[in-house]
Amino acid sequence: MELIHRPRRLRRSEPIRTLVRETTLSPGQLIAPLFIKKGRGLREPIDTMPGQFRLSADELVREAEELWAVGVQAVNLFGYSEVKDEGATESYNPEGVIPSAVRTLKKALPDMCVQTDIALDPYSIHGHDGLVIDGDVANDETVEVLCRMALAHAEAGVDWVAPSDMMDGRIGAIRDALDEKELTHVGILAYSAKYASCFYGPFRGALDSAPRKGDKKSYQMDPANVREALKEISLDIEEGADVVMIKPALPYLDIIARVSDEFDVPVAAYNVSGEYGMILAAAEKGWIDRDKAILEALLSIKRAGADMILTYFAKEAAGLLRA
Repeated sequence: MELIHRPRRLRRSEPIRTLVRETTLSPGQLIAPLFIKKGRGLREPIDTMPGQFRLSADELVREAEELWAVGVQAVNLFGYSEVKDEGATESYNPEGVIPSAVRTLKKALPDMCVQTDIALDPYSIHGHDGLVIDGDVANDETVEVLCRMALAHAEAGVDWVAPSDMMDGRIGAIRDALDEKELTHVGILAYSAKYASCFYGPFRGALDSAPRKGDKKSYQMDPANVREALKEISLDIEEGADVVMIKPALPYLDIIARVSDEFDVPVAAYNVSGEYGMILAAAEKGWIDRDKAILEALLSIKRAGADMILTYFAKEAAGLLRA
């Protein structure tokens, strides 16, 4: 055969493949989502998410130290609250589960990038991300509570707040609230394109945060829509978001790619609990190689354009990358 172009020449050996590799994945690009519960010495297994735990603040420190040792330098904290009411008042308690954990973690590991979820579903008796008034999730009243929650976390020492509620205008309101209190150094990781996905099921078991009635489709996005995601992201950037996020990741790689191409801001993607569970279940059946599937899935998210990835595989993937 008389061929001028032989692409296989660049695949002949691992050193050559490494030289021409277009996408790389490193532990420093991973963020570990962790579930926090009040108590001490608590490492409570989560039935819906094998290998994940609800941690007390002291166990959080131990977990964060292990993450740091393998190169994962960021965590995103979710609160498991046993105190719930209509107004989600525990969400902004300065002595609540998350502010207390943030102070403990920052004292032990001051350089760790600590991020916290801002949404009301773990703290409300109805399981919605906002206040329910007259049967509807009320936007503006919810934003007021989210601002109080963000301030409580920021004053505890968090680096980034991460509003995941999908209420209109909450990024600008939170930015104004933080700046008014001279907390200008606190960043906002905005869940800008959070889809109404079936892949969140295991997570809701971890926090007991499933809606007691109805669903979240009036505020989370229709999986069929692309232009809507671009609009949401544009609005969040205008309002002061430092980083924008797409959630879930694997079913929405096209959205990650579009956002990465069209906006000049860092892009995060959330490799969610359902994606985690699928790999675990298939590996347990012997249908796929667990280690290879983890790295291939995360690499695909990075290749699509994500600068950082929230993943329950963070510690395990970091270990594989360093091996």
